[in-house]
Amino acid sequence: MSLTYRDATLDDLPAIVAIYNSTVPSRQVTADLDPVTVESRVAWFHAHGPHARPLWVVEEGGEIVAWLSFSDFYGRPAYSRTAEVSIYLDESARGKGLGKKLLQAALEKAPELQIDTVLGFVFGHNVPSVKLFQAFGFEAWGTLPRVAALDGVERDLVILGRRLDAPGTAGTA
Repeated sequence: MSLTYRDATLDDLPAIVAIYNSTVPSRQVTADLDPVTVESRVAWFHAHGPHARPLWVVEEGGEIVAWLSFSDFYGRPAYSRTAEVSIYLDESARGKGLGKKLLQAALEKAPELQIDTVLGFVFGHNVPSVKLFQAFGFEAWGTLPRVAALDGVERDLVILGRRLDAPGTAGTA
């Protein structure tokens, strides 16, 4: 099965937010402790665009079941060739290999977007996401120990990185 995705439109934002909010209770994926509103994500949406920092959606049966975003790292011009990739899947789409397909597509698109360093920011206890990035040659470039408090439990944030021009990193999952 091939992956079909498209650039998100503002009309997709409610579905994107719904998928994001579906991950909040798990305390595995986001540092938000409460659901976010569509209105609160409008500026974030507009920070994306197809030619530099895309925001993609995947549809199945006419419904958005996943999204991927490329986001600026640190917001300074010298970091313009570095981007953070975030992947969020609807509960119905999890465990089916969609995350792998999206990450592969992102890595293939990155050079066209003038990106040569890709980062993932993942909670250390989110083993499936850590394994996903590692399967694509990402390495732990840093750990911020106990920087998040989720329901009174302190959690690490792992920074996973991959240089796309580094020898020996062309393999995929």
